[in-house]
Amino acid sequence: MVDLATVALFVVAIGASFFAAWTIGAGSSGSTPFAPAVGAHAMTTMQAAFVVGLLALAGAVLQGGAITETIGEGLIDGPSLSPVAAVLALLIASAYIAAGVFKGYPIATAFAITGSVVGVGLAMGGDPAWRTYTGLIAYWVLTPILVAPPVYVLTKALRSERVQQSTIMPLLAASVGLVVANMEFLILGDDGEPASIAGVLGSYLPLGTYGGIALVSLVIAIIGAWLSFKDTTRDPAGSQRRFLLALGSLVAFTAGAGKVGLAVGPLLPLAGEAPVTVTLTHVLLLGGLGMLLGTWMASPRMIKALTQDYSMLGPRRSIAILIPSFVIAQVGVFLGLPMSFNQIFISAIAATGYAVGAKSVSERKLLITALAWIGSIIFGLAVGFAAFTGYELLSSLR
Repeated sequence: MVDLATVALFVVAIGASFFAAWTIGAGSSGSTPFAPAVGAHAMTTMQAAFVVGLLALAGAVLQGGAITETIGEGLIDGPSLSPVAAVLALLIASAYIAAGVFKGYPIATAFAITGSVVGVGLAMGGDPAWRTYTGLIAYWVLTPILVAPPVYVLTKALRSERVQQSTIMPLLAASVGLVVANMEFLILGDDGEPASIAGVLGSYLPLGTYGGIALVSLVIAIIGAWLSFKDTTRDPAGSQRRFLLALGSLVAFTAGAGKVGLAVGPLLPLAGEAPVTVTLTHVLLLGGLGMLLGTWMASPRMIKALTQDYSMLGPRRSIAILIPSFVIAQVGVFLGLPMSFNQIFISAIAATGYAVGAKSVSERKLLITALAWIGSIIFGLAVGFAAFTGYELLSSLR
């Protein structure tokens, strides 16, 4: 018979994970994907919140497994997180993120939750997972460096009168098609391993593994370019808005894939000890539903913060922001590295602002946000370590 206290602790852990997913939906995954589209008047704030919630749920279930495993099992070498440790890590980070959401400042969820998990894991007696940390730090540090230049260049190109829209838009659509063709989904693979559209379709071609992937990727890119060319020549102004909405949808899907692991990753070590059978899909679904509700209930505040406080955006600048942001986020999903979507997005918004004149960017707000990012991981690490140490001390005194 299962101990009642154990069941209660699992229920609390699930509740803490769901609350973490809710705060992520309210802040990072709920606000960033369609903020440029709202700024460009392609859709309303409430429409953006509704659509992004559904897409984030889909991304969480179909593509969120790798980052979930990193957060749940890759941040500490040694003992797995206990139910108490998981609850503490998630509550600490969620409280911090929720405070940022309702204050109107985007908080780096990846930093806050990663710091909390590492803090409680070290307090439990685990060893630092230096290999994982090296990859994470390199990815986080390189993100602004890799995102800002292409955003700046695309902003200049899309606003230039010398560049024909009927030329550049199909090229951009082709580049997006290449990425989509190679996105990996859990539903396409065997034995719980993800697979890409290009990988699955290419396996049926007599060209070898890489030859098949290359050909399918090329075909999908050409189809994307052709559709964009037809749309652009028929309705230039409308085609920009439609392309912008398609990009926003891809970013929203990617945000769900990249963020769900931050909320439910700490639950993964507990799945084998649960009173009932719990699979990775069940864990991802829990996180996806939490993000969906958070997006619907609280993300409009953060959408307005990004679209109004950081820069006034038009369709062309919004497209310039979304394409590099989508690509760098998908790199993180592929590598299983939790990304700070707000870091990606705000770096891109700043770059496009400077491309049209620095006066369009609130430098004070950017500085405050950057300091909040740095403080997120320090706060999570220190408070997570202190909280679990305090719990152990109190338990020993009983």
